[in-house]
Amino acid sequence: MNIAVGKSRGTGGWKELYQAAILESDLNKLPERITEAEAALTLRARELFYATENDAEEGESLDDAMCILHALRSSLKHCATAIRTVDNFDYLKSA
Repeated sequence: MNIAVGKSRGTGGWKELYQAAILESDLNKLPERITEAEAALTLRARELFYATENDAEEGESLDDAMCILHALRSSLKHCATAIRTVDNFDYLKSA
């Protein structure tokens, strides 16, 4: 797994990883992209927590992005379950 911690410094890194996750079309790569983005979001949230200046707007963006990634991961799990169910149903029909 390639969690790009070095990229997550500042606001740009987490945004790039987040966009890469939500735009990933390969379902085999998607879980890793989500994990990388979540790690970058978490790291940036920690940085903001300990920062002297308060960037509430970026904090809200981080929260929103994390919710969207969670929904994406959840829908990916449901999609995989639905595919297995259809495959099992097709198997039963042909037996």
